[in-house]
Amino acid sequence: MQDIIRQVHLQSDDSDSLTSIISSITPDDEGSQNDNIESIIWRGEGIDSVDVSKFFARSRLSKLRFLELSGNFRISSWNHLAFRTTLLTTLSLQIVEPLPTPILTTSRLFSILSSNPNLRELSLSAAAFPTDADGSTLQVPLRGLKSLSLSGEPRHLLGLLRRLILPVTLDNINLTGLNSTVEEISRTLIPYMRDYFHHDSRFQDTLGIFSLFSPSSISISVTVVYGQAAELARKSPFSTFTLLLVDPPPPDTLEQFFINVIASTPPRERVVFFDANLDTELPEELFSMMPNIKTMCLSEGALSEGFLQPNPDGPHANRKLLPSLQLLYLEDVDLDDNNWGHLISYLTHQTSDGQIVSLEVLGNSPYMPPEVVDVVKGLVDEFTYDQDPGAEGGGPLSSCGYSTHEEGG
Repeated sequence: MQDIIRQVHLQSDDSDSLTSIISSITPDDEGSQNDNIESIIWRGEGIDSVDVSKFFARSRLSKLRFLELSGNFRISSWNHLAFRTTLLTTLSLQIVEPLPTPILTTSRLFSILSSNPNLRELSLSAAAFPTDADGSTLQVPLRGLKSLSLSGEPRHLLGLLRRLILPVTLDNINLTGLNSTVEEISRTLIPYMRDYFHHDSRFQDTLGIFSLFSPSSISISVTVVYGQAAELARKSPFSTFTLLLVDPPPPDTLEQFFINVIASTPPRERVVFFDANLDTELPEELFSMMPNIKTMCLSEGALSEGFLQPNPDGPHANRKLLPSLQLLYLEDVDLDDNNWGHLISYLTHQTSDGQIVSLEVLGNSPYMPPEVVDVVKGLVDEFTYDQDPGAEGGGPLSSCGYSTHEEGG
């Protein structure tokens, strides 16, 4: 049956089962078998090591277009993969291998990439991300690439990126810097982010920024958006930069670092959608950089005194931090001293000059008494209070009302 197999898609948490199935389709010797396989997806979560070296060494795979390996797979026959594949459009390797050195060297990776010039999606992480410094300055063109996902230490990430000749525009780019310090990221990934957004003209359009912030990590996603404030939907490109800190810095340092990361994104005046968790109080400077935000989603934080209002003794006193805001989402928030008064104070401040704002309170937020509901309704244009946004009638929106469908979808 081997010569008529087109797809081999396997997922299991049992290494013996995976080994048995893969062995059953492994040729006895090198030859032309498995020549018609077009797609290989092998996923093994939490499995013991499965050696698939013989399969790739003995299979022809001249028609292979899609290759995904995710799990503890051992492979020593990368050269065979480079020699025998020329039509790959997707290469995704998230290989967990307990070795002190990467299982895929830079030279082997570049051989595979050079042999497959039509690659459209490339994803590398864990032991599949090369960290060796081979001293070569050879660059590999990936002119047709649409999606790039890399996870590694910042200096290794930057080293690999400098040797990949990428298209001016990518539909998706996801970079994860592991075991990083603020200083290292500031020296490597932040300048790369700034250059990346500068060269892609599509990021001159209206933008949405999504951020996840904690003492040990920062994740920033930037996308082009379209539609009105209440109906924003994403379209390509979509770019995510995740920065994992090995030693969390002091709060003041982390706050300034967060501002610097945001400052490396495209022109901030183009940002109309901003989504952030509230693990920390967001600084005034952050909002002053993005004066045209129309829709804001805040989650997982406390509504404290001075919520979204400028410091009366600060540089933005007597001004609105969000002069263009039309729609505010609050999801899974806590109350400081169980007091909705901080929200009412903000809404009073925001609408004092006749500005129209709508409010949605979603998720597992504290109970809002009827008398508070009445006050809020009197301040905003539209008010939705839904403690279960996933309930029937919630529509196609994800958390904080952000539509996940693509343009035309």
